[in-house]
Amino acid sequence: MKNVLVIGASSQIAQWADKALAKNPDINLTLFLRHPNKLSADLQQERQIVGDATDLDDVRNVVKGMDIVYASLAGEVKKAAETIVKAMDLEGVKRLIWTSSLGIYNEIPGEFGRWNQQALGGYYHRYRLAADVVEGSDLDYTIIRPAWLTNLDEVDYETTTRDEPFKGTEVSRRSVAAFVASLIKDPTKAVRDSIAVDKPGTDGDRPRPEVMSANGGYEPATKEDIKLRFP
Repeated sequence: MKNVLVIGASSQIAQWADKALAKNPDINLTLFLRHPNKLSADLQQERQIVGDATDLDDVRNVVKGMDIVYASLAGEVKKAAETIVKAMDLEGVKRLIWTSSLGIYNEIPGEFGRWNQQALGGYYHRYRLAADVVEGSDLDYTIIRPAWLTNLDEVDYETTTRDEPFKGTEVSRRSVAAFVASLIKDPTKAVRDSIAVDKPGTDGDRPRPEVMSANGGYEPATKEDIKLRFP
């Protein structure tokens, strides 16, 4: 049986993964989160530990004895990455699955890449800094970079590696969770790699208007080129 820890277990992506993992009799699931009331009703019976992903004692206590750690976080992601990496090192836990953001390597080609950089700006800068922490560790990590997220109840995705151009403009949260579950089922997949996840056939200069609206309605007013933020 695999002991699996989900950090940030009440995030929208994580809850899809939680539900898939909870159905697997070969997985002993622990949900680590700040706000248990945000979990859907069908997850309330799962083992829950309330804590802060940036607090070393909290994380170290819950990481102990785990086989796989999956983190789906927002906010202080660089500090959380530093904390989780240190806690896993101290407890001898190696396998980490880390949810990040598209565009952190300037890997999105064409107009969509230019627009995405303007739209997300400092948001994905934070995720790049966190990814640098994860990639600088000695953990068996997989970083996941989803396209713009939708709430469609579907599993339909393709993947590309760090060194390949990003494909597509959108992907469902459920699809990202399905990819996470596939990594937990086979932890030898995509080790020490950064994987982009998108829905096939959604290439374009922008996500669909309804996808942009659901994610905050981003649309930069200018089409001027901007400098690349990272080498």
